[in-house]
Amino acid sequence: MTVNKTRLITSTSKLHDGPSFNKPLTDKIEPLQFTLKDISKTSATAIPVFDHSILAISLIDFLKEEFNYEIENGDTYPQLGELSRDDFIHYWFHSFAVIAIKGTNLDIIFSEDTNWSEYILGTFYIKPNYMPRCSHNCNAGFLVNHNLRGFKIGYRLGQIYVQWAPLLGYTYSVFNLVFVTNQASWRIWDKFKFDRIGMVPKAAVLKGHKEPIDAIIFGKDLTKIEPEILQDFE
Repeated sequence: MTVNKTRLITSTSKLHDGPSFNKPLTDKIEPLQFTLKDISKTSATAIPVFDHSILAISLIDFLKEEFNYEIENGDTYPQLGELSRDDFIHYWFHSFAVIAIKGTNLDIIFSEDTNWSEYILGTFYIKPNYMPRCSHNCNAGFLVNHNLRGFKIGYRLGQIYVQWAPLLGYTYSVFNLVFVTNQASWRIWDKFKFDRIGMVPKAAVLKGHKEPIDAIIFGKDLTKIEPEILQDFE
């Protein structure tokens, strides 16, 4: 694995706005190599991001445009208007994020000249879902490169999430708004044995729907991850 270790931050001591009362379970979260669930078993790497400032600006802008693309589609996230770079950074990199790239050359995340639509598989963030006394309950948001759909990237990101969120000190996961029309999302969380702990009736006004759409609230104890959830992770 090629990586500029002088720039990549892996120490969990750099976690910003994480759980207020729980310490991380490990000193470091190192990049994690894995393969996609496609025929060719494409190699990939998950990169921890404790500080967005190490990333190429062009990479941040690509992720911002991908997120604004989802917002414009109007069927997965609650935001209405597109985000500026600063707004996106505050939202996505507020605490901790993960970026998944194709291949194992981590140095590309520092390069301004990379063709991101080819190399970025997806990303997700992890941050507290509630204020400090309840901050051991985390929330996450996921984004898959829309140019690379169909490779079960979201499935792999979910597997990384349930591995890394507990390492940051979180003990429970809450997803507040998984729209019932977003089958790609709720099928993953059902498969990963998340509990459906609630329902928000008519939670969202989504594009292409005449009536407001219900949202599922998912929850899971992160201290009890069933081995079968990760049995095909490689």
